[in-house]
Amino acid sequence: MVTATKTVLLCGVGGQGTILAADLLAFGCMRAGLDVKVSEIHGMAQRGGAVTTVVRVGEDVKSMVSDLGAADIIVAFETTEALRNLPQLKEGGALIVNDVAIRPLPVLTGAASMPERARERLEAAGALLIDADGIARAAGNAKCANVALVGALSARLDVPVEVWEKTVAERVPEKTVEANLTAFRAGRALVLEKEGN
Repeated sequence: MVTATKTVLLCGVGGQGTILAADLLAFGCMRAGLDVKVSEIHGMAQRGGAVTTVVRVGEDVKSMVSDLGAADIIVAFETTEALRNLPQLKEGGALIVNDVAIRPLPVLTGAASMPERARERLEAAGALLIDADGIARAAGNAKCANVALVGALSARLDVPVEVWEKTVAERVPEKTVEANLTAFRAGRALVLEKEGN
């Protein structure tokens, strides 16, 4: 079980389900008996703006504040936000990234350009790139990529899989439970397989 406080930063853009993912993380950890603190920055979330949530979990979490370079794990819902939040990751921390790039409005209007060599830069930083969108489609619901990423994250936290699955089943819309559980299991299995567990 997690004893020392761990800081998890989730980042993406509005509409990707980062808030639900943070909710699943927080409720799963609370169900496992851990102390949890959450801090959210929504930005212009409904318009595709950046969304960042910090979830700190442990036996006794003193603060929800995460300093620069203090995140144990970053879960990024797309590559540009992963790059933007890279300075938040502590040395030796884990970086889980949905291998998709979303073009923000300034790029679409020609006012800005996408970062160059995003995948290569993330791989050099030790990122585990996951096709969460592909996992979601294979699970039968394109909107459950966020839960696939929670599955990947769950493989890095010492919380029983039954706790995660019960939390997913209770917190997602009833008609999407099976697809979300399938996506969760696939995301978790992918990480365990890559790490040889």
